[in-house]
Amino acid sequence: MQHCTARPVPPAALKELRTTDDAGRAPAPRTDEEGGAPLRCCLRRSRPGETIALVSYAPLRRWAARTGTDPGAYDEQGPVFIHAGECAGPEADGLAFTDSHRVLRRYRADGRILGGRLVEEPDAFAPALREAFDDPAVAFVHVRAVEYGCFLYEVRRG
Repeated sequence: MQHCTARPVPPAALKELRTTDDAGRAPAPRTDEEGGAPLRCCLRRSRPGETIALVSYAPLRRWAARTGTDPGAYDEQGPVFIHAGECAGPEADGLAFTDSHRVLRRYRADGRILGGRLVEEPDAFAPALREAFDDPAVAFVHVRAVEYGCFLYEVRRG
């Protein structure tokens, strides 16, 4: 399998989301007293005392707007945690949040879904991702949390 890179919410989208999210609402920043929220801006868990916001994000809609494609019925928005202010971004290019139940949704280059796979054990994540990209029709994979269906990040080849 080729090298894969986890991609956080892009900086331009983060800037917009910190003003108005994809549901048209202004974010409500809060101090995270406990830490542990999966931050989509830097692909790590929040630390106690950080100021974060829960915003609505539509990854396929934004991707489609950039590429001139139509996500069709797969356009959806959902909650994601981000830093309320600018952050340094990911500390590494590795895959994050692979320690719990995850769903890997595979998409074609035109944004149509090719299928998905439930990953129940942390050690099954890498093989499931490798299997997804073994299909040459797969352009990208969305990693989502099972419990809430939240988008965690996108994975692309290389």
